[in-house]
Amino acid sequence: MESKRGWLKQSFGKRLNAIHSWNAWILLLLTATGIVLSIGAIRGDLGSFRVTLKQLHIYLGIASILLLILYAPMIRKHWRQIRTRPNQRANLVFVLALLLGWAGSGVILWQFRHMPPAWNNSALFVHDLLTWVGVPYAVYHAISRSRWLKRQQRLEQAAAAGKPPVTRSAVPAPAAAASVAAAEKAPVAANDATSRTAAQAVIAALKESPITRASFLRLVAGLLLVIAVGPAFYRWIKGALDNGGSATDEYVANDGNRMLPPPEPLPDSAAVVGGGAKGNFRVYTVTEIPAFSSDNWKFAISGLVDNPNAWNWEQFLKLKRTVQVSDFHCVTGWSVYKCTWEGIPLKEMLAAAGVQSSAKFVKFYSGDKVYTDALSLSQANGDDIMVAVMMDGKPIPQQLGGPVRLIVPQMYAYKSVKWLQGIELIDKEHMGYWEVRGYDNDAWVGRSNA
Repeated sequence: MESKRGWLKQSFGKRLNAIHSWNAWILLLLTATGIVLSIGAIRGDLGSFRVTLKQLHIYLGIASILLLILYAPMIRKHWRQIRTRPNQRANLVFVLALLLGWAGSGVILWQFRHMPPAWNNSALFVHDLLTWVGVPYAVYHAISRSRWLKRQQRLEQAAAAGKPPVTRSAVPAPAAAASVAAAEKAPVAANDATSRTAAQAVIAALKESPITRASFLRLVAGLLLVIAVGPAFYRWIKGALDNGGSATDEYVANDGNRMLPPPEPLPDSAAVVGGGAKGNFRVYTVTEIPAFSSDNWKFAISGLVDNPNAWNWEQFLKLKRTVQVSDFHCVTGWSVYKCTWEGIPLKEMLAAAGVQSSAKFVKFYSGDKVYTDALSLSQANGDDIMVAVMMDGKPIPQQLGGPVRLIVPQMYAYKSVKWLQGIELIDKEHMGYWEVRGYDNDAWVGRSNA
């Protein structure tokens, strides 16, 4: 209660400055944590710290919303104070729009388990877009409002104001009377002084630069930010909005796998092209992306089964495949809709292996030799769980988990093991790579605690 009274006793200006400072620090920390979380290449290096960092990012976001609530009663008075400053009003509107957009989309991403996937996808796009726009703007704002630049501006204003003021109050009354009398007696001298003042004004105007030093430095800072951020922003916005499948084509063109012969798509697989071809996948990995060759690639099923088996690439391609169309949901909020997958239904592969009665779980091994995950036997017998070989009529490229990956459509994608090469039937529960780092073992879409 005392702290509340102390806050209210402070002057309006002090409270406004305090909120501005707190918001700047929170924005800086949000930017730093958000950038680290968004770098897919270091997800594995972060390990369990990534979960802690994600929680910190959420708490900082909540603090930012609380600051907005604290500022809300002050908006009206602040708006009146800057009524003669259109630039400051425009800045205020822009910053509030950024903060509200960040807050709204952030809340949806925070509560993604209770939101439709389409909402999460849209919220992630908005959150990323505002970050691309807002962070450079905040950097520019910090530079343009820095104390050093303000000092430069004050020096320029002082230099410009250095001309002798022509005001009545600057001259004492007796002196003013004397000067009037002198002017009456010497009209020629008065005309000469007027001419001199007019001439000086012309020269002073010629000396004035069309752009001040402070304005020039702001312009340079803005241009440098555009040059630094512009190309990366263009690539991001192109990838986010481009529905031509160019990103997937790039994955295929730069595929490091050398799997011969390539799989021949079934008619339904080649004819039905879904969301995967639109290039809307984001590439995340906890290890270096491995490359495979058909010369040494193997796939095995073992453990508590009657018929353990191992296949080379040519043998694996002879297994009976089916086609399904399903959505793909990532736990970070994005989704790819209506992907056309072709592969072997997992329940058929398990049935052929002859699962023993003591088996309770199915463990999956990635070819990166690091990543593992597991499903209960009842989960693994779902109709739409597939050991996929093709996506949208093409071999699954290396960066998207090919040549073979697991697809578990009704669970978040950390269960859909990439570069799948081994399946083992076990009798005890296995905690996968992300599960031991804080993610939910039952990763059902809409019900996960990850």
